Amino acid sequence: MSGSTTIQNRVLLLNGSTWEPLAVITVARALNLLMAGKAIIVEETGVFLRTVREKFAIPSVIALQTYINVPRRRAHWSRRGVLVRDGYICIYCGVRPGAIVKNKVVARSDMTVDHILPRSRGGKDTWTNTACACADCNHRKGDKLPNEAGLKLRWEPKTPRTSYLVIALGTGPAVWRRYIEFESLDVGDDTNNSRGE
Repeated sequence: MSGSTTIQNRVLLLNGSTWEPLAVITVARALNLLMAGKAIIVEETGVFLRTVREKFAIPSVIALQTYINVPRRRAHWSRRGVLVRDGYICIYCGVRPGAIVKNKVVARSDMTVDHILPRSRGGKDTWTNTACACADCNHRKGDKLPNEAGLKLRWEPKTPRTSYLVIALGTGPAVWRRYIEFESLDVGDDTNNSRGE
């Protein structure tokens, strides 16, 4: 990988001692923090940036050496953020991209955002009122509450800590997942399949 391509990649920055996610930063900023002794490498990419005299490991995740107090930032709601937060998994039946439903492979583009309390009944665009749903479940639910449509939520939708991390989770390396939490949201549980098939 060339140096210019590597420099354009991003690094997840964690807070010192708590390892709470703080930001997604550039590789250049991460290397500056590392060289100044202000951060340590937590996860490497396996790629190196070479200069005439030295080579530097390009990190995927770094942590500050000391804890810094930062105010909690509110996550801004977005349709894409809801889909990414839920891992493109239907909150009602658990179907996910790659599954075969009605002889068709489900794609990410087949997933929709459902309002648990429908907009027609006063439901708002909020993190706790919206979730990823497949087209079949969303159509089946329509303007009803889940229990009125014979559907059951597989998890409780929660507000993610910060909106930039929601987007980063969807576009960043898989290794970031272990450091980014959505309030212990478990979307992979298949024990409550309530799809009426």
